[in-house]
Amino acid sequence: MARRKLSSEINVVPYIDVMLVLLVIFMITAPLMTQGIEVDLPQTEAQSISTDDEPTIVSVDDRGQYFLNRGERPTEPLDLGALAEQVRILVEADPEQLILLEGDAAAQYASVAQAMSTLQGIGVKKIGFITKPTEAVRTGG
Repeated sequence: MARRKLSSEINVVPYIDVMLVLLVIFMITAPLMTQGIEVDLPQTEAQSISTDDEPTIVSVDDRGQYFLNRGERPTEPLDLGALAEQVRILVEADPEQLILLEGDAAAQYASVAQAMSTLQGIGVKKIGFITKPTEAVRTGG
């Protein structure tokens, strides 16, 4: 009488089925997941601001340097502390004064945001952005 040897292999077919189902689920749901917030940036079709006196402009250049402009082009950059102190003096004289923020197109977003945060922190109530008009605004249509 010959004895049969028992086979102790694991049947992996059910595991493969489960793995394929999980793979299909992930393939279907992966494109539906977003990695961030979708932001619709505004167009610059704003009207020009007419002021009688020279506006106060805080500029941020492409290297992240800050400048304060009251009619003439500034020549030396300011750090955030000096900028805040000079703007604070202007705002104490006229609390409703409009401060315009001008960021170079190549400037880091964080530098412009930091300038805006500093202006808000010292009590500036009116902050405006300087932008280039779109082609439709320039041509009138």
